[in-house]
Parts: sequence; structure tokens; C-alpha cells
Amino acid sequence: MSTTKVAVLDYGSGNLHSAMRAIARIGVDVEVTSDPKVALAADGLVVPGVGAFDACMRGLRSVGGEKMIGTRLAGGRPVLGICVGMQILFEDGIEHGIETEGCGEWPGTVERLDAPVLPHMGWNTVEAPADSVLFAGMDADTRFYFVHSYAAQKWELPDPERLAPPKLTWAEHGSRFLAAVENGPLSATQFHPEKSGDAGAQLLRNWVNSL
Repeated sequence: MSTTKVAVLDYGSGNLHSAMRAIARIGVDVEVTSDPKVALAADGLVVPGVGAFDACMRGLRSVGGEKMIGTRLAGGRPVLGICVGMQILFEDGIEHGIETEGCGEWPGTVERLDAPVLPHMGWNTVEAPADSVLFAGMDADTRFYFVHSYAAQKWELPDPERLAPPKLTWAEHGSRFLAAVENGPLSATQFHPEKSGDAGAQLLRNWVNSL
């Protein structure tokens, strides 16, 4: 068993045990928790999420999850958001005419995809940058599993002057959207690595190896 410790944040929304099993399968000590001390002490924090943006934010705030994320990032401690766990990292989300404030770690609004068929459900390829850490060792034909109707569809954070620019990965379903972001200690995927077979396991392994 690896000495690396990963916490999966339990705030009442997400494939908690699927994420836990996927991380444990690659040989990492993992714990599902809502305890701030455990979440802050872990080498990496995973923030999963399924369902509506508003419900996820209410659940996150109920356990102080947005503060845990902010505190970790202020100290350069890695966080990985998954699916709606990625969406809530943005400023806000609009679903069914309801606008909900997100964590605000990244500027921008999560909105409904402009696609003839929703949800976007199934396997899709992504366009990852050549220097991506998350997608290292994977080719352009690698597919990941998506289940969503909403996404961030543009990147609004200016490139920093002194730090490395964020690594943006895109996908397309009707409209083009962000499939993953790597921005210093904060990373996220719109797809579900825990449901993406060997490719998802490789992505999680790449993330864990970077902690």
C-alpha cells in the first residue's frame, strides 16, 4: 500500500464509493470523509459530485467543503474535482433558470450544453495539451465516460504572468466544453475517471503520482 493518503469529500452528493474503490484499486490509502481535519491533512482531496449544481453547493456548504477546498489551495495542497465536483469550482451555475453561486475558484458560468441530445451520456474522446500531467501516456483516441447536460464552455481566467499557464482539455458534444482543467494544485474533470476503465485508472494514477 502506498504511503500517499487521499480523502474523498463526503458532502451528500457524488459517487463516493465508486471513487474510493477506483483510487484504492491503484494502491492508494483512501478514506471517504466529511471531517475537516482528515480532508486538510490528506495528500490529495477528491471532490466528486452528481446531480444539480444547486443541490451540490448546498451539500458542500453544509459540511464547510468550500472552506476546506479554499484552505487546501491557499497552501498549495492538491484538489481534484469530478463531474459536478468540477462545475462547482466555477463562479456560478445556471440550471432551469436558477443561478447558484459556486466556489469561485475559477471565473465563469456553468451552463446547459447546446446539443440535440442531452444528457451527454457515454464515451467520448478529449483534446488534451501535450504537456498534460493528467493525460500523460494516453493517445488522442483514448475515451472517457461522461454523464452531464451542463458544463463550463469557455475559460475566462487570464494567463498568469509569472506562473505556468493552466492546462485546458476540451471535448465536444453539440458544443465545445471544458473536459478537464489543470491549474496549479487544482485539477478537475467533467467526465468520471472512476467509470472510465483503464483510462480512468491511468488518469487517477497520474494525479496521485503528482501529489
